[in-house]
Amino acid sequence: MGYSSGRRGFIPPYILGRIIEHGSAQQRERALGTLSQLRDLLPNPGPANRQRTHSAIAERGRAGEPRRSIHDAGGKTLLPGALVRIEGQPPTADAAVDEAYEALGITHRFFWEQFARDSIDGHGFALIGSVHYGTGYENAFWNGAQMVFGDGDGEIFNRFTLSLDVVAHELTHGIIESEAGLIYQDQSGALNESISDVFGVLVRQFKQDQTADQADWLIGAELLTDRVRGDALRSMANPGSAYDDPLLGRDPQPGHMRDFIVTRDDNGGVHLNSGIPNRAFHLAAMRIGGYAWEKAGRIWYDTLCDARLANDADFAVFAGLTTDNAMARFGAASDEAQAVRQAWADVGIVPN
Repeated sequence: MGYSSGRRGFIPPYILGRIIEHGSAQQRERALGTLSQLRDLLPNPGPANRQRTHSAIAERGRAGEPRRSIHDAGGKTLLPGALVRIEGQPPTADAAVDEAYEALGITHRFFWEQFARDSIDGHGFALIGSVHYGTGYENAFWNGAQMVFGDGDGEIFNRFTLSLDVVAHELTHGIIESEAGLIYQDQSGALNESISDVFGVLVRQFKQDQTADQADWLIGAELLTDRVRGDALRSMANPGSAYDDPLLGRDPQPGHMRDFIVTRDDNGGVHLNSGIPNRAFHLAAMRIGGYAWEKAGRIWYDTLCDARLANDADFAVFAGLTTDNAMARFGAASDEAQAVRQAWADVGIVPN
């Protein structure tokens, strides 16, 4: 049976489908609720709270200063929920609130310091996050206006604010929406997911001061409880190896075009086939060496902001643009440009 969702979330619908088909009664109920909410949810401003939020952080500070507000949905699905922490306020007694606040701040600082990008839109967009969304909600998502985080069920998934790269992944969806607007379907949708993974993992490496060869290149490592046989939700270094669990099944991501998955589920396999460009980025970053955000990340960021990147771009087009941007920034005969060319060749993609 196939499971799809019209709205993107960090946990792929095929994982929720496995839980629905093979989990306990409670696990099935929570997975069904998560999948249903993700499919049907429309942005809901929650009139009073949203108005207070914007008035509280309406005045923009200096460029590069974040404007964060964290809300508590209180186990409900009305957004944004009660305002519980705003920019400059001290930590609360709620771990999810403080994790979301800190992770949004680190992500904002990464994009500002490395790419001179001031928040999602480049113009100081206020960063709004809601925690404790739903009951046992097994996902995190960007809804076009804010980030939303569930607490997980405590059996399979921990709370989603535990993972910095998940928070950065979701915020990057907003940046993609602001720049290229990549259509969330088929190869352009897989690129949307991959670029979010790329910058999600780069933010974590930035926070931990890790070079490419020091990093584990895992996505969502903190999400899985110790009951699950797996290291993370995805592996950029070795797609298909992140987990192998009796309930969740085996990580199905391919890492080469010869294994490309043709499917109608998961918006045409956006969470599946994203493993291919993910691995290409990992290979390029490892060949270039050093801090991955300084060169490989810069090339990917340049490409994301490239006016030639159409919203329906496929892998070959994206590969061609990364190659062009590597040559433009570092030179046609540079080691960086060669590393990018070779990375795409190694995953079976001929740049267009």
